[in-house]
Amino acid sequence: MKLHRAIVVDDEIFTRKGLIQLVDWENCGFEIVGEADNGEDALELISRLHPDLIITDIRMPVLDGLELIRSVLERSTQHPAFIIMSGYSDFAYAQQALRYGVHDFILKPVDDEDFSATLRKLSERLHREQQNAQRYQHHLTGGLLETMMMNPVDDAVVTHWEQQLRLGEATYMYYVLVELNDQHPWHSGDDGVMLSLFQFRELIEQALHRLMGSKYPFYVHEHRNRIGLIVPDFFLDCFEAKVEVFMKALQQEIEGMESLKDRLGSRVFVYAGSPVNQLRDIQQSYASAKEAVLHKYIHDHSGIVVYLQGEMPPLHYRTIRQDVLDGLTEQVEELQLEELRATIGYLFSSFREEHYAPEAMKMSLHQCVLSIVRVIQNMQGNERSIQSLEPMINWQDMNLSLGELQRLFTAFAEESGKYIGTLRKECQQGGIQHIRAYIEQHADENISLKSIAARFYMNPVYLGQLFRKTYGVYFNEFLLKLRIQEAKRLLRQTDLRIYEIAERVGFGSSDYFVTQFEKLAHVTPSEYRNSLSVGYEPERSGE
Repeated sequence: MKLHRAIVVDDEIFTRKGLIQLVDWENCGFEIVGEADNGEDALELISRLHPDLIITDIRMPVLDGLELIRSVLERSTQHPAFIIMSGYSDFAYAQQALRYGVHDFILKPVDDEDFSATLRKLSERLHREQQNAQRYQHHLTGGLLETMMMNPVDDAVVTHWEQQLRLGEATYMYYVLVELNDQHPWHSGDDGVMLSLFQFRELIEQALHRLMGSKYPFYVHEHRNRIGLIVPDFFLDCFEAKVEVFMKALQQEIEGMESLKDRLGSRVFVYAGSPVNQLRDIQQSYASAKEAVLHKYIHDHSGIVVYLQGEMPPLHYRTIRQDVLDGLTEQVEELQLEELRATIGYLFSSFREEHYAPEAMKMSLHQCVLSIVRVIQNMQGNERSIQSLEPMINWQDMNLSLGELQRLFTAFAEESGKYIGTLRKECQQGGIQHIRAYIEQHADENISLKSIAARFYMNPVYLGQLFRKTYGVYFNEFLLKLRIQEAKRLLRQTDLRIYEIAERVGFGSSDYFVTQFEKLAHVTPSEYRNSLSVGYEPERSGE
């Protein structure tokens, strides 16, 4: 919070210096900006320093405390707060002081705890009053600007505001827009509390006071999601007379404040319109400042855009090339992370280097997101389970830098790729079960790994690997075991001849059937059948 300015007036130097040393002024919300030993010198200090608080002794030579207060109230339209000190318990003085609107009347010697408590309460009151005054001033000047944007304004009204803002002293002036970027609820570990536009405006005002002091009044106005400033040429005297140098200093001042340092990755962008010579024409500068905003992503690195008539590069309204979109979607599906990141890097570089208009860039990203979501939907997945999808749907109404957008989109693409991989595994697990059921139903037919892979639209090598990984045996071993098991059943339950059984279970040659049966059962088919007739079955391994 900005410290209030205070001066101390007392003809006793030890009392005056002692009071200054007694109190922790900063902790109470004040800073001492001057001191005087009589009322007359105090008047000169007050006119020069414009303090928020005057602490004065009531009895002084030349001009006593009450006369000092009366003179200040008569001479100025901006009235500071007063605290009167006195070594006399004089109720008549106290009553007269209260009629002048004095905040408090305290007796010497001053009690530091009581006095500090009085200062803290006064600081809170002054802060509220200043906020209300600022809101009122913003309302008036904001209404003025909006009126000037929409309708002709009487010369007397314009002259009045030129005097209020001292813009009559300017040879030219700019309208500048200040924008807070990358403040959103999707930062990892963020508490989700975002700076309001009013709070951001307060930061800008503090930065202006630090850069410019209190020499000039400021015009600061809230737009929908930005803050507008009028910057006259005399603001630029300390900045090489260049608006871009002033903008950079303002940007750095705001970004260096503690309120923004605590907010992950927040960036400040500043846009300046073309200069105009008088307040009446400020609408032209405002319009060109909004035009400068459209070039935001071209200047993403610096965050500074100055509109230059006839020198702004033309913006393009094309969308992403189909081959880039197809390649990116395929890389997401295959989770080719290095290639995917390179493609995203190329895409966002194109947005900047090829001067994409913001709307064209938004449409391109929308196409990318939609293409990836369609893949997920086609695989019977739920795209809402992708946590990084939300920012890619809802960022359009927020102020985001190109770098932050790239980070959010990369997170979405990579998370989607991993999710698609999970869906594929689930699909494969379900698919291999269907394939096994098919093999079991058609084991007696002339089937092969190649014919089954073709039937299920799979690569034969990949299917063989998947089958081995899922069931622990190769496809041919699995098929042979099924056929021999069926052959045993037929040997036990029918009187079919050996060649008939071989044909029935899928063997084209009875000799090959006998060989494979003996390999697996360690007996021939005839021996297996004969063993059943005597109630004995030889030990069979490998079944």
